[in-house]
Amino acid sequence: MKFATMLAWIGLALVLSPASVQAYVGPGMGAGAVAAVLGVLAGLLMLVVGVVWYPLKKLVRRLRDKK
Repeated sequence: MKFATMLAWIGLALVLSPASVQAYVGPGMGAGAVAAVLGVLAGLLMLVVGVVWYPLKKLVRRLRDKK
């Protein structure tokens, strides 16, 4: 095996091997993650209301007024 190929395989093995990592995620990061998830959910809800519900409600009201 050539030296460069062997070095590439060793590098790949080192990159893909699991390592023990110790990191502290403070309370600010947790609160930020919760706020981000809630923001995405609120945005999706507003999207559904704006694109689906509001025009459907307007159509139903228009059909009711014709009767």
